Amino acid sequence: MNCRCELSNVAKAYLNKFYCILNTMIDEMTGVELSDSISYNFIVQMIPHHRAAIEMSENLLQYTTCIPLQNIALQIIEEQTKSIENMQTNLCDCSELINDVSAVESYQCKVNNIMNTMFCGMESAPSTNRINANFMQEMIPHHEGAIALSHNALCYDICPGLISILEAIITSQERGVQQMEQLLRSIRY
Repeated sequence: MNCRCELSNVAKAYLNKFYCILNTMIDEMTGVELSDSISYNFIVQMIPHHRAAIEMSENLLQYTTCIPLQNIALQIIEEQTKSIENMQTNLCDCSELINDVSAVESYQCKVNNIMNTMFCGMESAPSTNRINANFMQEMIPHHEGAIALSHNALCYDICPGLISILEAIITSQERGVQQMEQLLRSIRY
């Protein structure tokens, strides 16, 4: 039996901010003007994705007292801030690598499917008074989306400067998913 509990004011504030961040991320990732460069397209869609993770982590840090989760959130902020800086540094050079129309269409079709899965996973995360669990169940599909988007981009001809950024995203976010899944299994909310 699934019991609907009344949300506390703290949980409401946390969740209201989360949904605002999520909606902004969706708008920015889907509304950005794309080009005929897969490298450029990846960067301009991933920057708002990373920015959302930073904002989600900052939102959590206002409420959690769980030290392992605080550490995960701080790690997300540090790693994704650095990743944004690296992508911005490479954006101009990477945008010069033009792909043929069929490659761009194939790439973007896969991106759209990955984003839809990620958005649905984040939107369907539980909304409860258990803020720690809420955050992890929101962030896991977010991270899984970044991993899938990065793997997808690596299947195409992309800017050499972007490859190490993608590999770093995959490594850090796979580690983050493992940490959060382990913590979800072990903590008492």
